[in-house]
Amino acid sequence: MAVTKGGRNICGLSVGVLSLESYFPKPPGHIKNPSSLPFTSCYEVLHGITVPELLNNPSDAMIDRLCEGARNLERQGVRAITGSCGFLALFQRQIAEAVSVPVFLSSLIQLPLVHQMTRAPVGVLTASAPALTDRHLAGVGAQHVPIVVQGLQDCEEFSAVILRNDRDDMDLDKVRAELHAATRALLAREPRIGALVLECTDLPPYAHGLQQEFGLPIFDLITLASMVESAVRQQAYPGFC
Repeated sequence: MAVTKGGRNICGLSVGVLSLESYFPKPPGHIKNPSSLPFTSCYEVLHGITVPELLNNPSDAMIDRLCEGARNLERQGVRAITGSCGFLALFQRQIAEAVSVPVFLSSLIQLPLVHQMTRAPVGVLTASAPALTDRHLAGVGAQHVPIVVQGLQDCEEFSAVILRNDRDDMDLDKVRAELHAATRALLAREPRIGALVLECTDLPPYAHGLQQEFGLPIFDLITLASMVESAVRQQAYPGFC
């Protein structure tokens, strides 16, 4: 009789999420909405680390808390670890070194892959273009990838709720319209873009609509998490021969 190893309070966890503290809506497709995800998830809430804090005042003081959270997720049995904000790219190396499971803190880690596949400039839709620096790109090994960046920092609804924490309630239709307008502006600046990467974890809920309008491949944290999860939890293939 086979004996299954115990020692965990909860079993069957695929992806652990280092979660910034935020209270605005997380529609289906958001990494912090497990009801819509194609894998099981577990969350480590980073109390006191908010989106505005990470974007405007990132510091090495955050690293210890992030490493502690990653180790806690690993102890709970997750097979891989991600984050709830693409700007955690700053700390990719430190967190990956702190645990023994794969770590992918930002969708930006896909940039070299996307460029190799398309051989064209990659469009990056980000929460804030001024806040996205060379340090973030270097953190995920993407500093040499040709990218064109479009930020949402001037979008009224998005910036009020997500970038400034003015309130928790959000008009999702307004955010959708703002995102589509930003994408039009991006493609008007650089028509040669071969694919889009959504840096911000609040944008994947709108990826389907973006693709319907613009017809481009779209990569985000959910596409990345689904790929990693399939790698760390391989399934037998159906069919016959």
